[in-house]
Amino acid sequence: MQIRDDIQNCLAVLNSGGIILYPTDTVWGLGCDATNETAVEKIFALKKRNEEKSMIILIAEEKAILQYTDHPNAVVFDYIKGIHKPTTVIYEGAKNLAKNLINKDGSIGIRLVKDEFCSELIKAFGKPVVSTSSNISGYPAPSFFEDIDIQIKSGADYIVQHRRDDLTPSSPSTVIKLDREGGIHIIRP
Repeated sequence: MQIRDDIQNCLAVLNSGGIILYPTDTVWGLGCDATNETAVEKIFALKKRNEEKSMIILIAEEKAILQYTDHPNAVVFDYIKGIHKPTTVIYEGAKNLAKNLINKDGSIGIRLVKDEFCSELIKAFGKPVVSTSSNISGYPAPSFFEDIDIQIKSGADYIVQHRRDDLTPSSPSTVIKLDREGGIHIIRP
């Protein structure tokens, strides 16, 4: 029942342009509507992060990639299916997203989530959700909920209850970049 309540509360915040603090398939993240420029600005401000540093989006289904990039490539799906660790893919030709979320070179990092909570949330929301680690810029990403800075917690409009007590070690996703020719380059193992 708690997951359903969390999802409903997150939807209300996302639809109103707010920020959620939520467990992802990697570390706890800050999220907002990836199509809302004002909401994205709020995350940059909360993290004290330079807007030149891009953030990623989470999607729940492969077909959503076609809505947010002009350069999808089936090669990456085969690559990701062979990896068990969550993997973020940097695609060229980002579209239909908040302008301040798209990297200055026109790219966007997209991760297809396998986590049940994130997947249900994104499907219910009907749009991608921003995901960035729940830390002040320049500090390490917290491994557990209890390690998240009080400034981050107090700056979120809603904090998910689900998995707060989870002490399973987590780490950021692998990051790969896909070039126009279908070549895969590992940015962060």
